[in-house]
Amino acid sequence: TDTGSQKDRVVAEEEWLRKWETGNIWFHKERGHPLLQKYLDVLLNGRSGLRIFFPLCGKAVEMKWLADMGHSVVGVEVSEKALKEFFAEHSLPFCEEPVPEISGAKKLQTTSGNIALYCCSIYDLSSSIVGKFDGVWDRGALVAVNPRDRQRYVSLMITLMEKNSSYLLVTVSYDPNKHKGPPFYVPESEIKSLFG
Repeated sequence: TDTGSQKDRVVAEEEWLRKWETGNIWFHKERGHPLLQKYLDVLLNGRSGLRIFFPLCGKAVEMKWLADMGHSVVGVEVSEKALKEFFAEHSLPFCEEPVPEISGAKKLQTTSGNIALYCCSIYDLSSSIVGKFDGVWDRGALVAVNPRDRQRYVSLMITLMEKNSSYLLVTVSYDPNKHKGPPFYVPESEIKSLFG
């Protein structure tokens, strides 16, 4: 499978932070993703009160939507600005505390406790820190991680999933020779080999 010139492309954490600082967040959806609404029943599978993980969450509005339905939401994002904007835009009071296991990391959590957002690299997380999840909404994470880090990313995600968890993944399909990414092109064959 040809991923064009993308396989060696690296987007540094600083580049993502700069996008948030300058407001260059074309990837953020103000109204929530229509595919999550369409496939919500697949994610929930008739269950309620789930723990749902949002990798590279930004300020995704779906986090509040799912929390309002009674689910517990955990997200991770390198940009503290994105996380604070999420709480501000939804008028959610939150408290902030350090994460002892991760140097420099913070956990921002609603005072009601149903939304906990970690400000750190996703690769610093583990199930011993955040627990395991019944569902994952990967709207822009796999397509945002550097192509060389995909196996590392997927290996981590698998360790964060409960036995019967659901994983909703959104990717994009295009000619990778015409766009350097992100979002990166992840062919279906690679998704199958990564997740098994």
